[in-house]
Amino acid sequence: MTLQEQIKKDLMQAMKAKDEVKKNTLRVVMGEFARAETKAISDDDVVKVLKKLAKSERETLAHSGQPADSRYIKILESYLPQMASDDALRQWIDGNIDFSAYKNKMQAMKDIMGHFGSTADGSRVKDILQNL
Repeated sequence: MTLQEQIKKDLMQAMKAKDEVKKNTLRVVMGEFARAETKAISDDDVVKVLKKLAKSERETLAHSGQPADSRYIKILESYLPQMASDDALRQWIDGNIDFSAYKNKMQAMKDIMGHFGSTADGSRVKDILQNL
C-alpha cells in the first residue's frame, strides 16, 4: 500500500471515529495531492508534501510564539520515514566515503544524500561533514 493510499484510508477512519483534528489534517494533505499533475503520487513526492506542510506549520507556530509540537505536526510526521541517526550517518560516511576523491568534504553530500534519500536531513549531514 502506498503512502497516498494509507493516508486516504486513515482519512476515512478518522471521519468514522469523528477525530476532527486528524480528519482536517489529512484533508489538507489530500488537498495538496489534488494539486499534483497525476492522480497517483509516488511515496517520495508524498514525503516531500508532508515535510513541506510540517515545516510551514512549524514556521507559523514559531512566528506566533507558540510551542512547535502541535498535534497537526505529529500527525504529519507519523507518515514520514524514520530518520537516520547521527551515528548511522557517521558510520556510513566512515565506511563508504573516501574524502581524497573530493576537492572538499561538502562535495560528498551528493553521494551521502543519494544513499540515504529522504531518511537523512541535509542540514544534519552538513553539520556532520563540517565536524569531521
